[in-house]
Amino acid sequence: MTTVLETHFLPEDTDLKNIARKVYDNQRITDEEALLLFEKGSLGFVGSLANFVRERLHGDATYFNRNFHIEPTNACIYTCNFCSYSRLYAHRDEAWELGLEQMMDIVKKYDNEPVTEVHIVGGVHPKMNLEFFAELLRKIREHRPELHIKGFTAVELDYMFRKAKKTVAEGMQYLKDAGLESLPGGGAEIFAPGVREQICPDKVDAEGWLKIHETAHNLGMHTNATMLYGHVERFEDRVDHMRRLRELQDRTGGFNTFIPLKFRNKDNDMSHIPESTLVEDMRLYAIARIYMDNFPHLKAYWPMLGRQNAQLSLSFGVNDLDGTIDDTTKIYSMAGSEEQTPSMSTEDLVILIRQAKRKPVERGTLYNVIKDYGTEELVHEQ
Repeated sequence: MTTVLETHFLPEDTDLKNIARKVYDNQRITDEEALLLFEKGSLGFVGSLANFVRERLHGDATYFNRNFHIEPTNACIYTCNFCSYSRLYAHRDEAWELGLEQMMDIVKKYDNEPVTEVHIVGGVHPKMNLEFFAELLRKIREHRPELHIKGFTAVELDYMFRKAKKTVAEGMQYLKDAGLESLPGGGAEIFAPGVREQICPDKVDAEGWLKIHETAHNLGMHTNATMLYGHVERFEDRVDHMRRLRELQDRTGGFNTFIPLKFRNKDNDMSHIPESTLVEDMRLYAIARIYMDNFPHLKAYWPMLGRQNAQLSLSFGVNDLDGTIDDTTKIYSMAGSEEQTPSMSTEDLVILIRQAKRKPVERGTLYNVIKDYGTEELVHEQ
């Protein structure tokens, strides 16, 4: 492995050289150093550092899983300015609301498929309460016990628990007992209060989001974490956001992966804000990999970036591309993602990863290895 200090990307700047030495020596960088990377680090420099960290942790292994989504509703009581997906509950003419049996029909559609995870996330619907979702979890667990259930953002959970008059600890335990096994990372957006006031003023704040995830960790559940970037936030806000996540991970070790999410400006109240460039996207992934030293994995959602850009991210610290997903999901396409029909077969993902000179590894939700495609031949899917 070529060391960072031997690459031609090493800058003349003394402060950046010191950061490179710390990364190479497996030392944690500070908030100030992360900010310096955003302000002065070239794409080649931060990419080289991030790839070094990625290969130190995972070699060429690049993970994906076989999953599908259930989106119970896009009706929502909240009015996030960046959201292209939800429809106000008071104006539900363009919204959908799925009943329990409709959602179970989606689960049953995959009965003969080797999927390992169902991902449940949607809008915050006042009629879809804690007991409604607990019953859904029980039905899924009864029908297919081995299927890992990952569900509900902290925004959804906060509303459920408050409406049910349960504490976070009581609510999380109740859903865990019903079959919930892990949480996605959505709803984090940007933790900085000033930015949050501009983009999502009425939903759970940073402290509430972090408390829900910490509670889940304390119950032995793993969760993911996200950050919405490329809108009105400053570099300082990005570092603040990542610091709070890194501090919680120091306490609990419960996060599986960090997922930067690119702001898309299609059909929302922030359409006047230009989207970040591909260069800025890759710099963000790289700096996240360098700074988030206690997060084992860094994920790029290929539907949001597009297949080629997701492939490129594998050289900038990313070691996970999420999963096969399914073309029934509307979250990505409604937000103006690069992939309007976000579905890839296992064969597609394996080929995509191999083309980037990485080793495809099919995983479970908790990163248990199901199949290593670096040692096994790819069987064409029908």
